[in-house]
Amino acid sequence: MLSAIVLLTLGFSCSDDFVDVKSQAENSEDYFNTEEDYQNALIGAYDLLQSSYINVMLGEIASDNTLAGGESATDVIGIQEVDDMTHTPVNAQLRDIWGWMFSGVNRANYILEFKDKTDFEGKEEILAQARFLRAYYYFELVKWFGDVPLVVDQRILFGDQFNVDRTPKAQVYAQIEMDLMYAADNLPYTQAETGRITKGAAQALLGKAYLYQNKFEEAATVLENLILNGPYDLVSDYDTMFEMEGENNIESVFEVQYSELEGASFACLQCSEGNVAVGFSGIRNYSATPGSEGDIFSSGFSFNVPVQELADAFEDGDLRKDVAVLDIDAWAAQTGITFGTGNEHTGFFNRKYIPRKRSDAAQGDRNLTNPNNYRSIRFADVLLMAAEAFNRSATPNDAKAQSYLNRVRQRAFGDMMHNITATGTTLTENIYQERRVELAGEGHRFFDLVRTGKAAQEIDGFVAGKHEVFPIPVIEIQLTGNRWSQNPGY
Repeated sequence: MLSAIVLLTLGFSCSDDFVDVKSQAENSEDYFNTEEDYQNALIGAYDLLQSSYINVMLGEIASDNTLAGGESATDVIGIQEVDDMTHTPVNAQLRDIWGWMFSGVNRANYILEFKDKTDFEGKEEILAQARFLRAYYYFELVKWFGDVPLVVDQRILFGDQFNVDRTPKAQVYAQIEMDLMYAADNLPYTQAETGRITKGAAQALLGKAYLYQNKFEEAATVLENLILNGPYDLVSDYDTMFEMEGENNIESVFEVQYSELEGASFACLQCSEGNVAVGFSGIRNYSATPGSEGDIFSSGFSFNVPVQELADAFEDGDLRKDVAVLDIDAWAAQTGITFGTGNEHTGFFNRKYIPRKRSDAAQGDRNLTNPNNYRSIRFADVLLMAAEAFNRSATPNDAKAQSYLNRVRQRAFGDMMHNITATGTTLTENIYQERRVELAGEGHRFFDLVRTGKAAQEIDGFVAGKHEVFPIPVIEIQLTGNRWSQNPGY
């Protein structure tokens, strides 16, 4: 956070559509005088969502779904360490997550620090979006690091490190809940501009925050309200959902927007307006005859490769399997494509998020500017969270839990012959299993295993009491004069 804030006070990253922060910070009375100023600041707060690609990729790699892969066992050593559960407080990728998410918090707080300065019609919606974004970034930080510094409605500037302490995660969650309630109360279900935060996004993230705290009754209430009153539904064809034409569809409750029109390099990954994780997860040295059946993907760096166990987790007849897991040998035999192999090659790739063939419009390194949007919260996830909440409540309602679970399964199999009729703890396990296959490759698996207490038994190298959270980057502790304690075991 604090090392990132040094950069934040000097100016934003090279990808921003934001204004120069240095001049604003020095003379804030010259800013937040018009609606346009607030809207421009909000663009800056949205911008850090694109940096969450690393959260998504590592959320899979840290789990039992995928391996690090890459070119060799030393290719991006920080990713390899997270896969092996050998990460330390000097891990560069974990420092990125900390810094980028706190930069997002700071940008949202910048708006909220001056929330009362200028009045205009519609300001409540801007503040609601800013509060959702602050909640989103803090939710990521709590998931990854546990207790984190909580600062509300003011920027964290360099020098504040001697006054800001780590806050118990229960207090951080309380602020997340308040922000999301405000957002839900002040946002519409539909927005004129694609990608803007909605009431449904706020309700869904609030339900997820409740679920992560085992507040099942609260989660059930807000998620059912969303299911019954929101404009969302499951798309009929799961196969189309992760293609370009499937972006921002009726199932998308909250989607991080990416484009291919901004250049990037390995010296500045956060400068990309594209989804960096997609290029990283792509098939190495992919080649297809132009115009052939296989001419739909392009090459990448072969990180984040699914394992056989994930492929085997899908039941016979599950239409989701070939969408989630690409069997590259079977695909090569079918289409005649050729490909290379990298470290920890399993024969599988995450088909949801690998590079598609596209135009020549991309700038910079094409592997870093993939336009694939990230479906952060899908309606299927909402249904499965609601199923779990009703099943795990103090007074369970397994009939409702079954109905929401089976709604997802009926699409997966195209029939009602695979409906789940179990109750109690068996139903709980069925829901957990359904989350794994429905959301495979989408970055949720590690945190699902942690919050349900299953990580130690499912993840190789996972040490209970340590690996539930990740280490605070050592430079952040050093910048406080070593006032902050490190997470246990690191």
